[in-house]
Amino acid sequence: MPGPADQDKLSEDWGLDSLDAASGKGMSEDERAAAAAAEWAAMLEADPAGAEGDAGGRVLNQDEIDSLLGFDPNAGGNVELTGVQALINSALVSYERLPMLEIVFDRLVRLATTSLRNFTSDNVEVSMESISSVRFGDYLNSIPLPAILSVIKAEEWDNYGLLTVDSNLIYSMIDVLLGGRRTGGAIRVEGRPYTTIEMTLARRLIEVILEDTHRAFEPVTQVTFKLDRMETNPRFAAISRPANAAILIELRIEMDDRGGKIEILLPYATIEPIREQLLQMFMGEKFGRDPIWEGHLATEIYQAEVEIDAVLHEQDLPLKRVMFMKEGDTVMFERAPSDPVELRCGNVELTQAIMGHIGKNVSVRVVRPLNPPKVTMAAFEAIDESMDGK
Repeated sequence: MPGPADQDKLSEDWGLDSLDAASGKGMSEDERAAAAAAEWAAMLEADPAGAEGDAGGRVLNQDEIDSLLGFDPNAGGNVELTGVQALINSALVSYERLPMLEIVFDRLVRLATTSLRNFTSDNVEVSMESISSVRFGDYLNSIPLPAILSVIKAEEWDNYGLLTVDSNLIYSMIDVLLGGRRTGGAIRVEGRPYTTIEMTLARRLIEVILEDTHRAFEPVTQVTFKLDRMETNPRFAAISRPANAAILIELRIEMDDRGGKIEILLPYATIEPIREQLLQMFMGEKFGRDPIWEGHLATEIYQAEVEIDAVLHEQDLPLKRVMFMKEGDTVMFERAPSDPVELRCGNVELTQAIMGHIGKNVSVRVVRPLNPPKVTMAAFEAIDESMDGK
């Protein structure tokens, strides 16, 4: 059995003395923790390769997790989604694929500016902050309360949408309509329910916006928006399934230093009846006839030169006779000199004429009106009406 001297030598060879020191015999709990942290730091400094290898298993911070999942609290509504959030929302149809929709709401901004100036007798500026595609459930969860959610019905489309007015705009509008002082700064939003007077004035504001929305859609289609009901709880304003996609339009209304936002939400199912019209690239594509272009096109068509054939007679002959036809052969036409000839343009029979001559030139005289066309403008107009009705 080794003696004390041999035991001390073995302990030194195996590094047990350092372990005893690290184990903290005779040390307090805080001293032991400090000693263990110092030992780990020394080990990492002594082995940089090992430290780099362990870096792959480090814990991500909150910013890195948000970036991976595609959530950015500081990003606006028009920022392109990344990460898992982009995969989740990959089924959403971007509003950029409906170019006519942005033109319609640009028109709404101009109409609402004029209407609200007449409504409030004050200087009102309306601007469009953004147009984006959202999930209906995500939008309901993001509405800052208190707010008034108006369920609107598109009569001709037989479907519903949402129009949300935030509290800042409601109190600002009430302040203007009831002759409040022009105080700058943000208006304090109270947590109480809206009074009857506030709900009535908010209803009048919403009806003005809906009338302007009807006028904004007129060049595309005839649709009437009616106010179905007004809610203050988002749960009672559910007009679609939470996972359904929708178009969100945010309008900013400013009255001097006061104002707020109006948000119009239209589910894709609501605007599906006019999807073909919204896919148009420019206003003139479906917005009636352009008289200048129509007149120019008609002038050019009338001046176009076409070739007219006067067909005296057509006759079927055996191929053998045609192949052996030679100079001096006579082909008999069963036609008299007074029989009419056909006037053709390409394969279209126009009318009939009598053959004669003027001086040394052969001529024909038209003896009846032109044949009516097989396809008329009424057919094209019927096709347009059927396309508009879909």
